[in-house]
Amino acid sequence: MAETILRQTLIMLILMFIGFICSKTKIISNDANKELSRFVLQIVNPVVIFMSYQTELHGDLVRNLLITFLLSVLAFAVVIPAAYLIIRNKKERDTSIERFASIYSNCGFMGIPLINAMFGMEGVFYLTAFITVFNLVVWTHGIILISGEKDFKQVIKVFYSPTIIAIVLGIVTFFLQIRLPEIPYAALNYIKELNTPVAMIVSGVTMAGTDLRKLVKKAGVYRVCAVKLLVLPFIVSLVLSFLPVDEKVRLIVVVASAAPPAAMCTLLSLKYGKNSIYASEIFTAGTILSVITLPIITMTTEYLTKMVK
Repeated sequence: MAETILRQTLIMLILMFIGFICSKTKIISNDANKELSRFVLQIVNPVVIFMSYQTELHGDLVRNLLITFLLSVLAFAVVIPAAYLIIRNKKERDTSIERFASIYSNCGFMGIPLINAMFGMEGVFYLTAFITVFNLVVWTHGIILISGEKDFKQVIKVFYSPTIIAIVLGIVTFFLQIRLPEIPYAALNYIKELNTPVAMIVSGVTMAGTDLRKLVKKAGVYRVCAVKLLVLPFIVSLVLSFLPVDEKVRLIVVVASAAPPAAMCTLLSLKYGKNSIYASEIFTAGTILSVITLPIITMTTEYLTKMVK
């Protein structure tokens, strides 16, 4: 499975490089990239999630979906306090950004293509449980962490976001076994296939806005990336390895947790007047380094699972 992860991350890195070139050659502007990002987040990702529910209903799927949800809750329950313990609150550091970047992963942009490569649409089906928990936590704890305020209006927004709507509609059609007719199914399938290339090109364009020469010299960025990509995923992997659950479900939760820092950190930093440049640097470094760390975490999880057995 680690080889599959490595292969997919290398493919995604090439796609990101294409996005990087598109930015440098002015083929895609920053404004156009923002619109593409919205297109992926509000159209493509929800379509991928909805389509994952267009499958036959059977007991194993329902049971594993529920288990994935519970494991996802457990993962965040482990990661959040661990991040607070590891990343201490210091005046000279952007602690809120570092903690946010360490806790929240790019489970949509990066997670969906990775899990799809590993386990197909069944894997994406289970991943929706993690994405649901992610959205609930990031729009509550995450907003409070970055803004420093308890903005409950933002919490309400999560319930009518395109992702949550897609999950709800998907669950309804799954349990009622409502299948799309051939033509709408084919149309949505075309949109679904856009997810990996467009999401990675958007990430590449975003990365192009970072000064890579300055980034190389910033030790703080690598410290945060080490926590996000290695330390916290290892803790999650260790905790989950003791639970008697399907190995596929375990790997999905671990990989989703080990995905690079969420691009949302940069967006929220811009919105709330935080150090968005630092957030963007962590996103860029984390995305590049994840090509190395994701296979390592996958192999570690598989090894721990065998040891416990």
